Amino acid sequence: MLLRTSTALLRTLREDPADAEVPSHRLLVRAGYIRRAAPGGYTWLPLGKLVLDRVTEIVRREMTAIGDQEVHFPALLPAEPYRTSGRWTEYGDDIFTLADRKGAEHLLAPTHEEMAALLVKDLFSSYRDFPVTLFQIQTKFRDEARPRAGLLRGREFLMKDAYSFDLDESGLQASYDRHRAAYRRIFDRLGLDYTTVRAMSGAMGGSASEEFLAATPVGEDTFVACTTCDYAANTEAVTTRPPAATDPDAQPAAEVHDTPETPTIASLVELANTRRLAGRDDWTAADTLKNVVLTVRRPGAETAELLVVGLPGDREVDLKRIGAALHPATVAIFEDWDAHPELVRGYLGPQILGKLGVRYLVDPRVVAGTAWLTGANEPGRHAANVVCGRDFTPDGTIEAAEVRPGDPCPVCADGELTMRRGIEIGHIFQLGRRFTDAFTLDVLGAQGKPVRPTMGCYGIGVSRAVAAIAEQHHDERGLVWPAAVAPCDVHVVAAGKGPQLDAALDLGGRLADAGLRVLVDDRVNVSAGVKFTDAELIGIPRAVVVGRRLADGYVELRDRATGEREELPLDGLVERLVTEVTAARRVGV
Repeated sequence: MLLRTSTALLRTLREDPADAEVPSHRLLVRAGYIRRAAPGGYTWLPLGKLVLDRVTEIVRREMTAIGDQEVHFPALLPAEPYRTSGRWTEYGDDIFTLADRKGAEHLLAPTHEEMAALLVKDLFSSYRDFPVTLFQIQTKFRDEARPRAGLLRGREFLMKDAYSFDLDESGLQASYDRHRAAYRRIFDRLGLDYTTVRAMSGAMGGSASEEFLAATPVGEDTFVACTTCDYAANTEAVTTRPPAATDPDAQPAAEVHDTPETPTIASLVELANTRRLAGRDDWTAADTLKNVVLTVRRPGAETAELLVVGLPGDREVDLKRIGAALHPATVAIFEDWDAHPELVRGYLGPQILGKLGVRYLVDPRVVAGTAWLTGANEPGRHAANVVCGRDFTPDGTIEAAEVRPGDPCPVCADGELTMRRGIEIGHIFQLGRRFTDAFTLDVLGAQGKPVRPTMGCYGIGVSRAVAAIAEQHHDERGLVWPAAVAPCDVHVVAAGKGPQLDAALDLGGRLADAGLRVLVDDRVNVSAGVKFTDAELIGIPRAVVVGRRLADGYVELRDRATGEREELPLDGLVERLVTEVTAARRVGV
């Protein structure tokens, strides 16, 4: 393949686009890989499409290598299957919906579990047909409230999704493990630095899930890793080791104290130590019980219900973690205090919530026998020695508190949690029978009785992976593509006109004839300096500069990643480059 800059649809920019928030967005636009078409939607220009295709092919080869069969579902889908599964409502505003000319409702597919289950139900009827795994690489749609960060958070994106169907749990585990291993091979081949973490299942449901996160400071996901063991998890999925429960009746009786003008944890702790409440002067924020009032709206519900969450006062509530735990319900901070005067703002305690019929969930650190300084449900008053299991009984626990660096590992005894940010590039789920139950997908089992298959689902954000690679592979001058995904193998730059231009075009043609992908900068109306700047911005792994030493039979070879430069004779250069490029990109073949 040979591209010529003078005729290719390639326009580089000197300035960053005004709406660019992250390096991948900035550089992919500036280097001529993508152009914004609409909020959250991008046109792939020729160089960008070449990268996207190379990433797609790596994904496709690894999927077929483990026996997955490729299909292609429609993107425009009828509403009824999603109503049957419950996800028409669960997705809420996150999906694009529309009606056809007859008034029938449809959606633009965000994912295809329903379609996969219906297809398998239509085609397979016996245990002999299983296991079955289908995959597709297709455009998906989600109605992002605020599209941002270029390809990282768009409304339209290319995704690989696979669906496994097995007859039992051991088969599901085998399919899950097979895809987990394939994902690691894919991301290794793409040159990504990534971490596999425990995750929440969200709208997919199921018993287990893991995310693959590409590490980058601009990532929207925060994840933790243990300093001692191999535990890693998205912060939404981090669990807290609770303290041992003790006898609630062994604690001193509760005491109510006047605590005027202490609506905050800091002001309460200061006053408690000054006045030695309950005979103590060592109160800390961790000894207080903060009670946060939330509203929870379930899918399809006209009104929201109240929920109070109790957590130690030294912790901030994390709405993202609460939302993940309560999915598909949506969660918001309660604001309408005037409508509920029984809830005393700033002085709310758990003692009355049961009588009020308000659901009360607590952080795992709040266990039977723990005593707290908390609100007394009267303006300007708090209660000390309020004991869980004696003075209040929670309705359950919830992971509601922020996760902090240095928190103890929930798995091992000695480790602490460190925190990093990353981009979700893959997610795998053990779905179980949610969708096969919804569509009564049964097949004849080996014993002559019906068997209901169990499902797994496995997604990779293909277009997002392009952005993740750009986030991890760039420098101050531009993109630095790994050989496996670069749009071209060699960038030939004619530093001048006449013989230099003729030699550059001849070299590019011979490299293309030898099977390499080549971009030749043959522009005659720009300076050599601009061409060199563009070559670094575009980020092709190797650049050959045909310049001043051509008369001596030499050209300059530049390595984009290392910056190394080497003057080489033109004779024999094609053979050398073919050998080097073939070895360098073999991982992506």
